Amino acid sequence: MSVTTPRGFRAAGVTAGLKASGTPDLALVVNDGPEHVAAGVFTSNRVVAAPVVWSRTAVGDGVARAVVLNSGGANACTGPAGFADTHRTAEHVADVLRISAGDVLVCSTGLIGERLDLPALLAGVDAAAATLAGDGGPAAATAIMTTDRRPKEVALERGGGAWSVGGMAKGAGMLAPGLATMLCVLTTDAVVRAADADAALRAATAVTFDRVDSDGCMSTNDTVVLLASGASGVAVDAAELTEALTAACATLARALVADAEGASHDIAVTVRGATSEAAAVAVARAVTRSNLFKAAVFGNDPNWGRVLSAVGTVPVEVAPFEADAVDVAINGVTVCRAGGVGEDRSLVDLAAAREVHVEIDLHAGPAAARVWTNDLTHDYVHENSAYST
Repeated sequence: MSVTTPRGFRAAGVTAGLKASGTPDLALVVNDGPEHVAAGVFTSNRVVAAPVVWSRTAVGDGVARAVVLNSGGANACTGPAGFADTHRTAEHVADVLRISAGDVLVCSTGLIGERLDLPALLAGVDAAAATLAGDGGPAAATAIMTTDRRPKEVALERGGGAWSVGGMAKGAGMLAPGLATMLCVLTTDAVVRAADADAALRAATAVTFDRVDSDGCMSTNDTVVLLASGASGVAVDAAELTEALTAACATLARALVADAEGASHDIAVTVRGATSEAAAVAVARAVTRSNLFKAAVFGNDPNWGRVLSAVGTVPVEVAPFEADAVDVAINGVTVCRAGGVGEDRSLVDLAAAREVHVEIDLHAGPAAARVWTNDLTHDYVHENSAYST
């Protein structure tokens, strides 16, 4: 159940010495083909890390043969020298694997604003290349972790095992669209066209990673890469690929929320009865970004007034609805009906389970959407108050 489950892939994870903790911090994923189709989506932040600049260009031709990923440093806001480090990393991977540097994608994660220890990183590439294996996916997934408490992996079979999709991701904080604060490598052994790979990846991330909103903070390094080896010999169309990628991304996205920094509740905010899907997403996101609401959930307080007040912040031109028509249910109890008091809020027991389900019905149209978030805890504040020290 890993990024190397599909045929045609090898991976490795090693300790390069980029982390002070001495834990694994460099991963390498290689597509052995016979095809080398690739696609990528990246953060929409205007401030982007050097690896994002490099990889956006490198994947533009729909081809990639390897991805190198490091934790222990984001290589963001490091200027021309930081970009040179990324370029040198890609060249070194290319030399070791005897491929073109333009077919190497680079991903980094960690503290913003500091140069990477390039000699250590390049030595780590050598070590990773020497240990590449078909069962190296779990080691790679471990090596990309930062504040994650556990690795995040997925593998799904399709066509009765005729072809499959695998993947790994990291992320536990700064989770906000676009994407999440995350790195993710997806693999498939299906035969796919580059245009279909790009369209399917964008469709899949739009309804999964782009609907994880842990803390409203967007990263500089977000990257989701898809590699297709064609090793199964099974050709799939865009619809089949989109379905499989969406399922894989949904699993990984939920794992990000479940591992969110300091979280004690996973919260699904579902909006129905919206005039459009975009309107439903906007309303859901207003609730998931309400610190008042998230703090209430941490305290096991089903304070529906905080939900309704967040809903009301969405401009009417974005999401038309009548305030006195809105219903809110928390874990199946309709605590707000027609914009007013519903069932007794004491019927909601938020301490009974980690998952919390908030359902909002705008009664304004046919569209719906769901966004996942988590509660705001003391542990989250503590961890992020001293991240760089």
